[in-house]
Parts: sequence; C-alpha cells; structure tokens
Amino acid sequence: MGSNASQSVATQPTVSVALCTHNGVPFVVEQVQSILNQTVSAREIVLSDDASADDTVAEVRRLVRGHHTDHGVAAPRLVVLQNDPALGVTANFEQAVRAATGDLVALCDQDDLWQADRLALIAAEFQARPELTLLHHDARLVNDRGAPLGTTLAQAIGFTAAERRREHEGNAFAVLLRRNTVTGATTVFRRDLVAAAVPFPATWVHDEWLAMIASMVGQVDYLPATLIDYRQHASNQIGASKPSLSEKVSRVTEPRTARNDRLAARANSLAERAGALDGVPGRMRAAVERKAAHERWRSGLPASRIRRVFPILGAALRGRYHLFGRARYDIVRDVLQPAD
Repeated sequence: MGSNASQSVATQPTVSVALCTHNGVPFVVEQVQSILNQTVSAREIVLSDDASADDTVAEVRRLVRGHHTDHGVAAPRLVVLQNDPALGVTANFEQAVRAATGDLVALCDQDDLWQADRLALIAAEFQARPELTLLHHDARLVNDRGAPLGTTLAQAIGFTAAERRREHEGNAFAVLLRRNTVTGATTVFRRDLVAAAVPFPATWVHDEWLAMIASMVGQVDYLPATLIDYRQHASNQIGASKPSLSEKVSRVTEPRTARNDRLAARANSLAERAGALDGVPGRMRAAVERKAAHERWRSGLPASRIRRVFPILGAALRGRYHLFGRARYDIVRDVLQPAD
C-alpha cells in the first residue's frame, strides 16, 4: 500500500460511492438523496445495477441530474453499469469498485440513509492518517419505514469492546482472522486496496474479503459513530440482527458438511492470496496457513459425534479454536452438528 504514505495530509481525498442495486425503487431515492446532501460532496457515484426489472437506474439518473439543476452546483459524476444477467452481490460490488476513480471508495447499499456529515468525517480521518487503509463505523438499525429499532449494528453483531480495542491498536488482522466484524454499508477504503483484493473469491462476501485483505496489507480501524441508518427489511440480501434462541439452536443442529467445506474453501482462498501478495508480513502468512489447515481439519472430522469429541478437545486445549474462530460457538457446533 505504498501510495498511502504519499497521500498528502494537506489534500482532502476525493470519494467515489460504489452503489450496487437490484430492484431498488422502494428505497433508492432516499439513499441517493442522502448521498447528494452530504456536506462534503462525493466525486462520483458508480451505480452498478444487477438486472433490475424496475426503474432503479432511471430514478438515480433523475436524482443526480435534478440535483445539479435544483442546487446550481455540480452533482457527483454518475457512472452507470448495467448487468444482464445479474452478477450477484459480491461480483456486482467488485465491478463497482474496479470502476471507481476517487482516492477513497465508499461501499453503498441501495436501502440505507447516510448522515449528512458522513463523508466529511471519514475523509478527515483518512486525510489525517495516511497509514489508514480501511475504516468502518457503527450504524443505527432502522425498519423498512426508517423507524429506529433501538439497537446499533455493533450491538447486533456482538462487536465487543476488546475487538474494537484491538482494531484501534492496529491488530485488526487477529480480530478478522477469527470472524468478520466489517459491514460493507459502513465501509470506506483507499482505492489502491482494490489492486490487492481483486478478483474477489466467490466463496467470500465482498466486505469481509476487502477487510481481511486490508488488514494484511495496511491498517483497518473502526469509528464508534453511527453515521448511517442501516435498514432492516424482508428483502435484505445481507442484514444484521441478533439471533434468537431458536436460530442459535438451528445453527447447532443443521448439517455440518456443506458449511465446513465452504469454510475450508474460504480459508484456502485466503492463504493463496496472502502467499501471492507483496508486503504481507511472514507472521500473517503463517497464521493464514494455520487457519486454512484448521478449517480443513474441521471439515475432515468424523461423522460420528462421539469420535469427534477428543480431537476437538485437543484442538481447543492447543488454542486453535480461540485463534481461528469464536471458540465456544465453534466447539459446540463441531461436537453437536450432524454430518449430513
């Protein structure tokens, strides 16, 4: 991430908004309006639309064009990419960030609302901290009508004070190696991260992949401010909510084979990328390799629950579950989940 050091502290970075949509008409007008109303304007909006059958693209074009007319100021440049057939969430975001030209890239869902000073606050953080690669922040959870649900994103995902402290101290890698804490709708990163992160593996979601790569080649940090309203509704492709007791029980009793094979494939993809990237410290490469070995081992555990117990206990005593996952949840899952 050599360009981070050369970013002039005296120059405010420009921002590209990577807005990905699919049949977004119910909410996209409010979202785009909140982007246009920022106290510090975005340089451009890259709209990557995934085969919408409604007027999403036309509505965004109308809003951006109308902002210039109504306010007499230059609206952000609008770049429109339209997919047919749809690419899917991860590939759609990859397309959007590849097309971005600003110093910073802000990931953007179609159904949220930004606080008016969001870009100003985030741009100031990057301006003051040339070593910073990726920044994420908290969000207020709201329902489909925009009414607060009485909780924040950090609370919903159980983002602990210890995890936040480790990220702020420059050790986001250790946090993210255990589990993802970064939500795309709250994420802004330096554009030069894209070169290290693409192509995005199909086994990963775009936001967790970008955060993981950023933690290996630069610095990741977190702001506790709730700078967006993160809308939760029935059409969310990826949402945030505290799991109920029944959902927790369901996770423990669902078949394990497909899930663990997927986790092993994800860890292998990360190990391959870490080995191919320049500038990744040796200790991180080694940790990623150990994570991949751990997930392959989990995937190969016996079908019999009884035969799993002692190997799992041994791995737990050696600290592997603590280093590479959420120990108590993963241990319970590995002991109790049926094979198929």
